[in-house]
Amino acid sequence: MKKTAIVTGSSRGIGFAIARQLGLDGCNVVMVATGPQQNNQAALDELKALGIVCAYVQADVGDHDGRLKIVDAALEAFGRVDILVNNAGVAPLVRADLLEMTEESFDRVVGINTKGTMFMTQAAANQMIRQEPLEGRKGVIVNVSSCSAVVSSVSRGEYCISKAGVSMLTTLYADRLAGEGILVHEVRPGVISTDMTSTVHPKYDKMIKEGAFPIARWGTPQDVANAVSALCSDKFLYTTGNYIDVDGGFHIQRL
Repeated sequence: MKKTAIVTGSSRGIGFAIARQLGLDGCNVVMVATGPQQNNQAALDELKALGIVCAYVQADVGDHDGRLKIVDAALEAFGRVDILVNNAGVAPLVRADLLEMTEESFDRVVGINTKGTMFMTQAAANQMIRQEPLEGRKGVIVNVSSCSAVVSSVSRGEYCISKAGVSMLTTLYADRLAGEGILVHEVRPGVISTDMTSTVHPKYDKMIKEGAFPIARWGTPQDVANAVSALCSDKFLYTTGNYIDVDGGFHIQRL
């Protein structure tokens, strides 16, 4: 029986690379995005052209009903949920100094990045607990956090706080679900070249060139996908871990 992987925020960038890699690893894939399917049909067609069996769900992880809709759609399409990758997330609409950050921006970013991840994990975990184990375990949950969980950036404090929250909820769920046969991991991407980072690309290019960053190059969405793929493999059948993406590679730290 094939495993089923839900990947939130997977119509582009890091999420799409993860969905593609897990599909190539042999999983059925549930692509989740906030826009209607026709807006992301090209991405869906690309997966199908690779022989990946996939379903599309339009839903917002920041919304209670949206989260339940994702799990229900996965069950309707494939009958079970084996992998959840919480990738969906947003940056502040405006980078503002910590002393000028608005409550509206804070609520939006934390509501999607932290609350959305918290309760999407809860919904998927409850389904995983109800189903029979597959290949020795009931499921794997991977939260895509950020190096900003531990690196201060005072012009986007709400984002840093939201990702630090993802780190803690990963630890909490890893503790709670280990006895249920469900592994919970975190991937912390570093400086990854995506549309989210396009506005600061020239700035970071200059810093990398001048040696102001402790990295040699931009990371890629595939680097993150490779880390997620490793965490979902049978290599980690009995362990929980915390992966941090560094300079296009990844290093493990145990929770």
